[in-house]
Amino acid sequence: MNYLAKISLRAGVVSIACLSAVLAGCAPLALTAFGVGASAGVSHTLSGVTYRTFTAPRSRVRVAAMAALKRMGIKVESAETTDRGELIKCSATGRQIEIELENISFNTTRMRAVAKNGTLLYDSATATEIILQTERLLINA
Repeated sequence: MNYLAKISLRAGVVSIACLSAVLAGCAPLALTAFGVGASAGVSHTLSGVTYRTFTAPRSRVRVAAMAALKRMGIKVESAETTDRGELIKCSATGRQIEIELENISFNTTRMRAVAKNGTLLYDSATATEIILQTERLLINA
């Protein structure tokens, strides 16, 4: 094999390796773009935790969250003040639900919802719906 053929072969291998690395990064971007459009404003994690930040004081978000839970038929078992805000524990058929309301500032509250369906399974659809219903009630208030 002559010198030019070796250089051409090496350049081809390097080009394919670089192209593979670049194209492998497209899948997460496409999934992120799809997720943003699917539930605008609600963030999810791989562990089934759903987040949303509201421009409203914690007291208003709490009232809306409690009304959303009542509308959805979810039983509130306890509500306690924490060092970061408030933790609301609920239950529904086969699910244990935790809602944390965290003070970001006086007029900004972060809501975190987790719905467990058993010990290992998470129900992110229920957690998302709780947040969306809370948002709907805040908008209409």
